[in-house]
Amino acid sequence: MSGDSAARLYSTEILALAVSLAGHPYREDAALHGKARSRTCGGTLDLSFDLEDGRIAKPGLRMSACAIGQASAAIFLNAAIGLDTAGLEAGRRAMTDWLAGEGVRPDWPGMAALEPARDYPSRHGAILLPWNAAHDALPSPAPAR
Repeated sequence: MSGDSAARLYSTEILALAVSLAGHPYREDAALHGKARSRTCGGTLDLSFDLEDGRIAKPGLRMSACAIGQASAAIFLNAAIGLDTAGLEAGRRAMTDWLAGEGVRPDWPGMAALEPARDYPSRHGAILLPWNAAHDALPSPAPAR
């Protein structure tokens, strides 16, 4: 990656988002826990949260990922709090579609900072870490009888 590319990817906004995660520590006592790992970069994220009245509450995380993945996690934390499980899955689909060039950028605070990373498929796995961990945490639907 050239210096110009790195500067474009790792902007001051990305770095500010990344350091904002300290206020959301992983909680062993949370009702739900999920994990995700990026196959492209090896980044990992462990997510914990509760459901209050069916909505995401008190999320916390533990992660080892680049600043892009960390910034995405910060955006996720702001976007996911208060979502119900259907909204969470819709958010995951919106992110996946946007990264694949098949949808518009989700309108969540901070998303513009991730726009340059969309051009780097090797970063997509890191961007999806929080959404995939949340999906992993959700209970599987009961099989149809």
